[in-house]
Amino acid sequence: MYRNVLALQQVARRSISSSARREIKNRVPEQQKVFQEDNGLPVHLKGGTADALLYRTTMTLTVFGTGYVIYELWNAAF
Repeated sequence: MYRNVLALQQVARRSISSSARREIKNRVPEQQKVFQEDNGLPVHLKGGTADALLYRTTMTLTVFGTGYVIYELWNAAF
């Protein structure tokens, strides 16, 4: 039993340590250039179309949510 556990530990250790590592390109300098560029946009919109879409969706939900809360408070008051 103990011998099987040791063999399993060796196999697990060997397969993890001998796996090939992928080369990952460092994209941080590219992103720094984009976000530090002075183009008049706020930081939360410099990410592109996806950031603009998320911002507009959040603002829309916030405005409608605030309106709905005021409506419900009005109904509860009367």
